Amino acid sequence: MSKNNNKNKFITREIVGEAVAESFRKLNPKYMIKNPVMFVVEIGFFISLVLTFFPTIFRDTGNNLRTYNLIVTIILFKTLLFANFAEAVAEGRGKAQAESLKKTRKDTMTKLLDDKGNVKVISGSELKKGDIVIVETGDLIPNDGEVIAGLASVDESAITGESAPVMKEAGGDFASVTGGTKVVSDWLKVKITATPGESFLDKMISLVEGASRQKTPNEIALNTLLVSLTLIFLIVLVALYPMAMYSGVRIPISTLIALLVCLIPTTIGGLLSAIGIAGMDRVTRFNVIAMSGKAVEACGDVNTMILDKTGTITYGNRLAAEFIPVLGAKVEELVDYSVISSLKDDTPEGKSIVELGKKQGTTVDASKYENLDFIEFTAQTRVSGVDLADGRKVRKGAQDSIKKFVIEAGGEIPKDLDENLAKVSKLGGTPLVVCIDNKIYGVIYLKDTVKPGLVERFARLREMGIKTIMCTGDNPLTAETIAREAGVDEFIAEAKPEDKIGAIKKEQSEGKIVAMTGDGTNDAPALAQADVGLAMNSGTTAAKEAANMVDLDSDPTKILEVVEIGKQLLITRGALTTFSIANDVAKYFAIIPAIFTVSIPQMQMLNVMGLSTPSSAIISALIFNAIIIPALIPIAMKGVKYKPMKSEMLLLRNMLVFGVGGMIVPFIGIKVIDLLITPLLKILNLS
Repeated sequence: MSKNNNKNKFITREIVGEAVAESFRKLNPKYMIKNPVMFVVEIGFFISLVLTFFPTIFRDTGNNLRTYNLIVTIILFKTLLFANFAEAVAEGRGKAQAESLKKTRKDTMTKLLDDKGNVKVISGSELKKGDIVIVETGDLIPNDGEVIAGLASVDESAITGESAPVMKEAGGDFASVTGGTKVVSDWLKVKITATPGESFLDKMISLVEGASRQKTPNEIALNTLLVSLTLIFLIVLVALYPMAMYSGVRIPISTLIALLVCLIPTTIGGLLSAIGIAGMDRVTRFNVIAMSGKAVEACGDVNTMILDKTGTITYGNRLAAEFIPVLGAKVEELVDYSVISSLKDDTPEGKSIVELGKKQGTTVDASKYENLDFIEFTAQTRVSGVDLADGRKVRKGAQDSIKKFVIEAGGEIPKDLDENLAKVSKLGGTPLVVCIDNKIYGVIYLKDTVKPGLVERFARLREMGIKTIMCTGDNPLTAETIAREAGVDEFIAEAKPEDKIGAIKKEQSEGKIVAMTGDGTNDAPALAQADVGLAMNSGTTAAKEAANMVDLDSDPTKILEVVEIGKQLLITRGALTTFSIANDVAKYFAIIPAIFTVSIPQMQMLNVMGLSTPSSAIISALIFNAIIIPALIPIAMKGVKYKPMKSEMLLLRNMLVFGVGGMIVPFIGIKVIDLLITPLLKILNLS
């Protein structure tokens, strides 16, 4: 596996440089008004800037008022820059990803096949939807399309980062190809399904670049709450000014601005957009393209996960695990005839039968059977084997097909055959029956192995309150065994496409958020119905268009990690909101007593921090308010560490860690800043 190392770097020098410049560009009021909390800070900055030059415009009095106003102005300016920097860093990661994708998008020359079958070389940008092209070894696929003929290996590393080529062929679930990928062997005839500028790669670039403009319902709701809190504190501050005058306390306007900025939720206001963008970025760095921020956020609310068995829960390659002879047959005979029937069977099952036979000491000499006619397995016959030189017919295959073959040849079905078949099915395996002419020798137990670690992962999902449902075409007995071995909560056996949709609708009717994975055209309706639909990049165009997420690595189990990323996004937003509000409470105890202590000495008892002077208290709180934003950028970008647990425990943990922590940190931080700046304020005659 070969991944781009830069994808995993948190922040590069280039991102920081661009983010610093972007921090200044974002000061434009037209942009700042999109973030109402920080827009209020910007208005406060402009007012304090005016007061720096005209300190008595509101008849304010005090020692060295111009210098005091200048200090407030500088701190407010840095607060704005730090908030913009947090968002710019998050956007910078997305832009870096987009630039990487743009390098993949090339205008290549391609071989267009006309209606008469003639080949014409044209520019890829001239292609239209519905055109048919020929791509051969070394050619870049010019645009998205469906394979209509041929079989070839395609290098998708430019998009997925995976070094191993992927087999593409006409029909089935691996017929979809992506523009910008490279054919490394053989040839393909491809029907173009996208016009230039509308390819999957173009959509990916657009989504990544547009991350800063996407707001999720949760984010909008939280933004509304922050605006409401800001308005409440603004009303309180407007009412505080005449009340203070009535009490004989003269409060400089710049102090009121500092108080407002410290009390409104500037910390989460400055980080909110960055948290959302970073959440999408974490999914992108995980090689999953989310069609919107809403899709990522929906992952965090998932209650039910529907998973295919083959390729997701199990490896999908059924391998021989045991030879089970019927009454009257020797195990050595069953092993030898099973190996003979599989010598030229190139399927994983056939190769595993030969391998298991060798381990059990088969006496078969493969060289003696090289010139015989082997019968390949087909979907119609469901049987494979070989016709021996002496006329005998060795066959292996599905139980019903072999039974029919034996009965037509005048043979009888062994009494214990069905018992052996049931035994294999109960173990979660697939039985293959072996016969020679009209005599059945026994059963080959093919085992579909559950992927390691899934039991623990499903247990983690259960701790999160997520129910897992396995869908499989297997019979109920096999499905039950695999479900029990994997540790899923429920299963649907002999599942058809409509059964998946039915299961999704049933869960949604109970108010649950449902996630599922799929790669085939028959999965498209269910992917569209699910709240979170993760399509495989190796799958069909229909599946990718129906889903709201696409996994570039085509790993069906990745839905498990994507759900955890979504939950981490919601937890991070909630944790930092808790921290921000707790911060505001702590800053209240720093500033309010400082303002009134001079005129109302009894207020000194509220000065629990023991801050030196009113000026040092206000400036210390303001400085802390500014520096806490960049200090929390790493948490906003990486996300709060997530541990699977019930929502009640998670809420309690966040309240203890980020609520209590949000109260303690400002007390310590503001006190330390107060001790550091008090000597300087004395020099400036501001104490």
